Amino acid sequence: MPIIITLDVMLAKRKMRSKELAGLVGITVQNISLLKSGKVKGVRFETLARICQVLDCQPGDILSYEMGEVDSSV
Repeated sequence: MPIIITLDVMLAKRKMRSKELAGLVGITVQNISLLKSGKVKGVRFETLARICQVLDCQPGDILSYEMGEVDSSV
């Protein structure tokens, strides 16, 4: 997938654990883990906004686009 998720990098910069972020955002640690690993097909804008609010960052700080082949089965 050409979308790269760097949530783990931002968590390290903020010295925050996934469990703390999950509690502040209001989602499960499992969902944070899936997001960090890139094993999700989508994320709600509301959730993304809350993550950015908690981490004091922009969506581009945790998501990036890498040129590559796009899955045409979507």
